[in-house]
Formats: sequence, structure tokens, C-alpha cells
Amino acid sequence: MNILNKIKEKIKKLIPAWFTLKRKKKPQAASKTSAARPDKEIPSFQETVVADTKFSHPEALAASRSINKELPNLYDQDRIVLQVRDPRWVHTYWELRSQTIGALKSRLGDDFSRARKVLRVYDVTSIIFNGSNANNFFDIQINDFANSWYIDTGHPGRSFCVELGLMLPDGRFITILRSNVVQTPLEGPSWITDEEWMIPEDMFARLYGMGFGLGRSSPVGGAWQERIKQGLFSSGLSSSPVRKELKERSFWMKVDCELIVYGATEPDAKVTVQGKPVNLRRDGTFTLRFWLPDGKQYIPVKAVSGDKLEERTITPIVNRETK
Repeated sequence: MNILNKIKEKIKKLIPAWFTLKRKKKPQAASKTSAARPDKEIPSFQETVVADTKFSHPEALAASRSINKELPNLYDQDRIVLQVRDPRWVHTYWELRSQTIGALKSRLGDDFSRARKVLRVYDVTSIIFNGSNANNFFDIQINDFANSWYIDTGHPGRSFCVELGLMLPDGRFITILRSNVVQTPLEGPSWITDEEWMIPEDMFARLYGMGFGLGRSSPVGGAWQERIKQGLFSSGLSSSPVRKELKERSFWMKVDCELIVYGATEPDAKVTVQGKPVNLRRDGTFTLRFWLPDGKQYIPVKAVSGDKLEERTITPIVNRETK
């Protein structure tokens, strides 16, 4: 019995020790498992990509750079575009293919080298221009390196077309390209009050947000336009930011604003806008069109009754800010 008791005592002592040893070994096994997967020993996918990028082939780099290449300066086509700058100034730019220049040289012979490059500006107001029926025109001599030009028309509210051509020694003008037709806005309100200017109320509500502009008598208008004239000049080697941008990139955008103002009163009333008389229609309505420069503009509209005993004045105030 003593022997059996001793054996039992030894077994009791061994069993807790075995369980304790097993519990200690489990965390060690877990740590070994985690240590078997260190981030530094096995390269990740991201590290592989970085390594490939560092040692990529020159052909791949050239292909990636070509994606970010800028738009071409020239489009290899004969074209001339005319666009409105403000009521007095327009801007034109053009492109001539080398094949076209070569054909002109062959056609004109020695006269080509002696010819002067000219922009011919046509006033085509109220006509369908066919090349020979312009109201009037004037010529601007330009240099051989020019591909754009600012033009002072001197006439707001008129339609213009431009031709790029050669003036030969004998006085003949050879047309190379003809532009689109543009119409410059008025510096003040339009006094045209025919029916075609009548517009629905909802359409006017949308147009009203576009703004309006005063003429040279405006405190803002006159000085603003003088600054434009001083800041812009026509030269083939012009350093104008607008011209430089057109030379480097052919993409462009232009935004301007006009406002249509309309109203009604008694047919026999006398109406003035900014102190200028307005012709009323038979039903007493009127419509005016304005060009809008930046700044705050005041439009006093005054109506005096036919018997001159009553008068009403309404002054819309419009502010334009271009960003």
C-alpha cells in the first residue's frame, strides 16, 4: 500500500507540470509562426512594382511621356478665323499649309517674292457678301511671320469679314483665305425697335442675367475702352498674352455679355434711355440691346406723358464681374 501511495503521489505531481509545460509551448509556436512571415524577408507586390519602375526600359518611358504631349500648334489646314474682341476691335488668326504657299509661288512666279502680305477688312453690314459687294474696305499690311492680328475697325455695331491675300506690284489683290463674318456689339443701346426684337417674358428672364453695357459716355465705359486700345496693338511679333497663347496652342474660348432691355408705356409718351430718345412702336413698346463691360452700370429709363404733365423714371442697375 505504501508503494501504491507513493506512485499516486508522483503521478499527481507530474500531471500539473505536463499541463503547465504545454501551455508555455503554445505561445512560442505562435510567435514562431508570425516570425516565419516577416515583411522584410518576403518582398510585397508594392515593393516589386517600385523596383520595376526604377529599372524600367527607355521604350516604356518614351511611351508614357508621349501620352502627356501637348496639342499641336498647327493642324495642317488652310483656315482663317475672325472673332470679336469688343465693339471696336476684332482679332483674326490663320494657318497656311506649305503646299498652298508652294502653289502660290508657282502661280505668281517672280511676283510672289515682290508681293506684300495684306489683310483686307470688309464692312459687310446688312448684305450677303460675295467678295465684291462690300459697303467699304481697308487694307492692313502685315509681315511675313505673322499668323494673327488685332484690328481696330472703328465702327461698333457693324458686320465684318477679313481676307488674307497678296498685293502684287501692279496693284492686283490675290485672295488666299476668307474668314467668317462677325458683328461687333454696340457701345450703347440699339435704337432698332422693330418686331424681331420682341421676346417672351421667360426668355428675357434668362437673358437678364447676362448683363448690359454702356457706351463711351459711361463713367466706366470710356476709360475702360481707352485702356483696351492702349493695351492692344497689331503686330506679327506682338507680345500680347492672348496672341502668345494662340501661337502656342490653337485651343481658345471667348465669352462676352449683352443685355436686352424692353418696356412699354403710352404710345404718345416720350421715352429716353440714358438721356437719348427711344422710338416707340405703335403699341407703346420698345426694345434695346446693350453691350456689357465689367463694372456697375446704371440705365435710367424716363417716360414723359404726351401732355407733359406726368413722368416716370425707372433705373435698372446691373453689375458685371468677369473671373
